[in-house]
Order: sequence, then C-alpha cells, then structure tokens
Amino acid sequence: MKHLNDQAQCVTTPPTLRRSRGRPACSDAGGAYALLRSARRAFARSGYEATSVREIARASGVDPALVGHHYGSKEALWIAVVDQIADEAAPMLAKTTALGEIPDLGPRARVEGAVSILIDQVFLTPDVGMFFSTAATETGERLNLLIERVVRPFHDVLVPLLIDAIEAGEIPRQDPDIMFMMLANGISKTVVYSHVLSPFTSLPRRGKEFKRAILTSALAMLG
Repeated sequence: MKHLNDQAQCVTTPPTLRRSRGRPACSDAGGAYALLRSARRAFARSGYEATSVREIARASGVDPALVGHHYGSKEALWIAVVDQIADEAAPMLAKTTALGEIPDLGPRARVEGAVSILIDQVFLTPDVGMFFSTAATETGERLNLLIERVVRPFHDVLVPLLIDAIEAGEIPRQDPDIMFMMLANGISKTVVYSHVLSPFTSLPRRGKEFKRAILTSALAMLG
C-alpha cells in the first residue's frame, strides 16, 4: 500500500512548498476534522472495505471530493484515523511509563495503576474498541499498521510491568502477553458493547459505578 507510511495529519507548510496529498493544511483543519470524526465512526461500524468515501462525506455533510482534497484517498483517511487514535493514547502511554519510575510503588501496585489508567482511557474514547473489533477481522498491511502504531506501544509499556509483578510473586505465574491481550480486549469490549450488558444490569447506565465495577473485575483477573 503506497500510502501506509504517510502521516495524514494537520501540518504547517511553508508557502514555497506544495502540500502533499493526505496531509491537510491547518487552514483546512475544520473540514478535515469533521471528515476524520465521520470516518472513524464509519470505519468502526462497518470496517474499511464496506465503508465508502461517499458515505463518509454524506455523514459529514460535504462533497465526496473534499475527501480527496483533505486526505488524498480512503486509505490515507483510514491512516489518519489510526494516527488520531495513537495521538489520543499518548498521554496514557506516558502515565503508564511513569509508573515504573515511582520507587515506592511495588510491582503489583504498578500493574493495578496501569489497569486503572487503561480503563480511564477506554471510557474517554469508547469508540476505539469498536474500531479495533472491525479492523481486526482483516489481515494485511492495515492491521499491521494498527498493531505497530497503537497496540505495540501499549504492549511494550504494560507487559514489562506484568513480568515484574509475576517475577516478584505478586501476580500468579502466567503468560504476560496473554494477560495483556485479555485485559486490553476484555476492558475495551465490555465498555464499547455495554448495551449488550444492559438487559442484565443497570451498571452501564451508571457511569462511575460501571467504571469502578470494571476496575474491580479487571484487578480480580490478575489473581
């Protein structure tokens, strides 16, 4: 895929340089952002292949030609959505990394802190879980890109904390990569598909209590 290494984001371009396709100028940021939000919802709902540029434009209330103007192609727009998700996750990564630098915090406490930070992020951006659900049904370069830009950075900060806690005997011995995936997927899917849980409990309609209940269950998974 020719555009997979492009950065589809708002940039400041010197007047003597031509703006490359897939990189909306900051003066176009309003229209580009509206397209990005509509694209994120559409890709999350239907996946890449089943989502059309026309559908995204219609949801944004703009002409389909503007997708080409702002991003160059549907593929570049999808990459811009992934970049946006990665940008939103950056503070979570920084907070999780910082846990390992607190000397008075024990190994299990660091893991518990990381899980709490993850839950906060999932509640802040619940649509990311649905975006992942549809994107993960395909294989190939798009999935590889999503893993490298979004999944691996979090994996690489959380798994060392899990390993430390396991080696310290504060978490039962288990595969840290499996635990990482179970925590990340279990938490995000429970939040994004909370409407499936609603017939059985009123917790999804009580935000703070729902978040506390998810944290309690996630920590219990650690053993």
